[in-house]
Amino acid sequence: MNFWEYVAGRHQQLLTDAYQHASAVFQCMVVATVLGVLIGVATYRSEWAGNLVTTATATVLTVPALALIGLLIPVVGLGVAPTVIALTLYGLLPVVRNAIVGLRGVDPSLVDAATGIGMSRPARLLRIELPLAWPPILTGIRVATQMLMGIAAIAAYASGPGLGNVIFRGLASLGSANALNQVLAGTLGIIVLALLFDAAYVLIGRLTIPRGIRA
Repeated sequence: MNFWEYVAGRHQQLLTDAYQHASAVFQCMVVATVLGVLIGVATYRSEWAGNLVTTATATVLTVPALALIGLLIPVVGLGVAPTVIALTLYGLLPVVRNAIVGLRGVDPSLVDAATGIGMSRPARLLRIELPLAWPPILTGIRVATQMLMGIAAIAAYASGPGLGNVIFRGLASLGSANALNQVLAGTLGIIVLALLFDAAYVLIGRLTIPRGIRA
């Protein structure tokens, strides 16, 4: 059986795994984005606090994904829980770092002008600072999503959802008839999902970032 015959014969299962993979990454990125922006908002005004949270989130990336998931299994068990925790932690650094950089890069004169016309700090943050910081924040989200696409495959080690299960099954049965087809199908599926997510982010950027800011 060649690769295309394998895909045609198992397309329903592959589509289910792809959906679960995309869903896990999307939901974890939503959580990581909310947490990352909140952390950035809370720390960008302080040099030491910004450096502290950036270093803390960067430290997570030094832990191999397989090791982190393995450490989480005794605490939260197998399945979705270790997957969600690990992916959220890995997705924080690009969002936190870019949120801090974006907020610090807002022209102070614009903030002063907003203060001068009586805007409160929450109003300045929501109407001036965050919209101007959105382009680097979106870039951080794109980078984090591409990272999580690959890391999510490791979640199959903890019985997590997604295309990693197809890859692991293939690796576990190397030498059998469809082992390479399984590995290739899972890998290509992740690549396609990553490209689709990135295209969606490009579209979001075009819809939400004014042309002048993009330029």
